[in-house]
Amino acid sequence: MPNPTSLFHPVITLPDDVRADRYARLVGLDSIKARLRKEAAVLADPSTLTTWAAKNHPAVTPDDQAITLLKDRAPLLLFAGDVGSGKSALAESFGCDLATHMGIEVELWRLKLSTRGSGHVGEMTGLINSAFEEVTCEAKLGRNYSTGKVTKVTIMVIDEADALVQSREATQMHHEDRAGVDAFLAEIDSLAGSGNPLLVVMCTNRLTALDPAVKRRAAATFEFGRPNDEQRRQVITTAFKNYDLAADTIDKLVIATGPQAPDRCGFTYSDLTQRLVPTAILAAYPDDAITTDLLLTVASDLGPTPAFNDQASA
Repeated sequence: MPNPTSLFHPVITLPDDVRADRYARLVGLDSIKARLRKEAAVLADPSTLTTWAAKNHPAVTPDDQAITLLKDRAPLLLFAGDVGSGKSALAESFGCDLATHMGIEVELWRLKLSTRGSGHVGEMTGLINSAFEEVTCEAKLGRNYSTGKVTKVTIMVIDEADALVQSREATQMHHEDRAGVDAFLAEIDSLAGSGNPLLVVMCTNRLTALDPAVKRRAAATFEFGRPNDEQRRQVITTAFKNYDLAADTIDKLVIATGPQAPDRCGFTYSDLTQRLVPTAILAAYPDDAITTDLLLTVASDLGPTPAFNDQASA
């Protein structure tokens, strides 16, 4: 059995400049960011609900049923959507915004897929238990239990979550994988209502492939799609704000990066930021300026990343 710490990538303290910049570059996701901040802050520090109730509903007592139902939720957030839609980037960077909002430090723990183990009986269960024990012990240090004050929030990110908690309804599922899902659910249940300032964020391209019990336990599910016209315009305008591009150039590029036919979807966020923008700059470098024709040619040559078929893959 490996050391539990080896199950995680190096821990990152937020906010840091790299991820704060990454969070800022995720334009077009304002509604998701606003909802995420609210959900994450309440899950990390449920005592804020008592403060809110005292201000707006003075008759509400600390043991009010509605407030208790909110406090007893599992601190599990699901990020689901197409490839390149920004879910993983947001999962690893929203802690910067949360740290600023709450005025405290946030630690980012990123789980490795090695938690699946190699298939030996009991291995996956043991690895999952070890990973949660490690991160939970750290999270407990983030609350002063004598005063109840939260001083640090821990975020545990699980990317490609469907590889870890695939639905137990799948007929071909191995017994060890089923046991792993059971272990994961038990760990999530132990966090519900615990008061530990710990958030578990799971990212997946295949929401339908996740075990139904995992989806039921999620406090919130955030679904990410490909950017619409206005969101693509915001990404393109922000990226090229210092390049003196005419308004009609932006208009043409928005159209060129959108859906071209029923069977051809538009560009993803990562298509725009990680493929289109760098390729256009390098196409002009070192002798030419970026022009309308160059941008449209690059967009046509690149094309969008094919859509991920969740149903077919589940």
